[in-house]
Amino acid sequence: MTTDAAPTTRRRLPLVALLTAQLVSLAGNAVTVIAVPLYVLHITGSAVATGVAGVFATVPIIVGGALGGVIVDRFGFRVSSIVADVVSGLTVLAIPVLAATVGLPFWALLLLVFVSGLFDTPGDSARASLVPDLARLGAVPITRAAGAQSAIERSARLLGAAVAGGLVVLVGPLGALFIDAGTFALSALIVTLFVPRPGRAGAATRPGGSTAGGEAGATSGTGAGARGSGAGASGGAGIRHPESYRAGLVAGFRFLWSNRLIRAVVLLVTLTNAIDVAGMTVLKPVYATTVLGDPAALGAMIACFAGGALVGSVVFAGIGHRLAGRGLFVACFAVAGVLPYASMALMIPFLALLAVMIVSGFAAGAINPMISTVMYGTIPEAMRARVFGATSAGVAATMPLGALVAGLAVEAFGLQATLVGAAVLYGCLTLTPLFDRSFHGLAAARLDTAGAGT
Repeated sequence: MTTDAAPTTRRRLPLVALLTAQLVSLAGNAVTVIAVPLYVLHITGSAVATGVAGVFATVPIIVGGALGGVIVDRFGFRVSSIVADVVSGLTVLAIPVLAATVGLPFWALLLLVFVSGLFDTPGDSARASLVPDLARLGAVPITRAAGAQSAIERSARLLGAAVAGGLVVLVGPLGALFIDAGTFALSALIVTLFVPRPGRAGAATRPGGSTAGGEAGATSGTGAGARGSGAGASGGAGIRHPESYRAGLVAGFRFLWSNRLIRAVVLLVTLTNAIDVAGMTVLKPVYATTVLGDPAALGAMIACFAGGALVGSVVFAGIGHRLAGRGLFVACFAVAGVLPYASMALMIPFLALLAVMIVSGFAAGAINPMISTVMYGTIPEAMRARVFGATSAGVAATMPLGALVAGLAVEAFGLQATLVGAAVLYGCLTLTPLFDRSFHGLAAARLDTAGAGT
């Protein structure tokens, strides 16, 4: 027991370091999302200009996700993660530096915001693509690693939003962006120092001579272990990519569309994301203002949901490898999506609504880890980043439409009718995994990936 403890700790250090880097980088993104609009509003006094800046911040998520994955696969996950953080940090740093020295025209601000956002999704895809290999290296079940990753993402957004609010009050938006640039540098440094280069992971071996990456998993024939061998813990860089960029891009989208399970999951999330964004940007703010009579109630609703989601992610990380499957997937979607809109439509008491938000958030916290587990178990390592990127672009594509339709529906039919419609539509979408045979692979993907960390 004692002799095995130190090697196990060393093997798990790269995974812990990667998740730490993800926490720091995503917290930096959260600071950017808050500080930049406040700066634009401060210098222009225009809500329209602030909205334009918001467009330049969100469009790169789709573009970078769709086009950057092939580059990440080609240059390697570790290198791509580092480069993405460095570029994001430099572009964020340029905003306060230029504003304080030679001046920063609005068009230049938009360009910097666009470039920074353009590298965010490839960087996230690169770090997500490293998780399966580092989980195998540390003998961690992939469901547990995916749950930890989701908990880190939610923690980063909560932490980043809180820190951003405090920084803006203390040092202003430009000062907040100075500190924000430092978070990207720290994330890049952590990956550089603690995530092994391609080929070095094999040096960390288990007693008896087998590699920590799991030769047994590489010959088992299924799951992430069968697809993940050959590139080491850093992944990607050791794999040859003879195809052109265009061919690689097409191959990624073709794989996404041809795999029935992943295609079904992405289509479901794409449609439910439209409703989620409608709720976040239109329905919940209008409900807090007109029904509850207190705009500050929106913050309490969001905080309760986010807190529940964080706890749900942590719980799934501990026990999800025993429970994940189609039934839990449907149940979590129903509780996370249908329950909040139905409760608001019924106009239940505010404290009861907050309790609903906590429960709904708890269910939502398990959804992303389940989806990540499915993707880790089915996507070949050589295509991992491009498929992750294409998925991010796809699920984000309907977000602006959801907000627009919700606004029009509230104006035309009223808030309560729109809430009922959102709950019913969400419920219908949630039931599709019970009737669509494409979702039958959920349990199989869990079982395949469970063996990768054992």
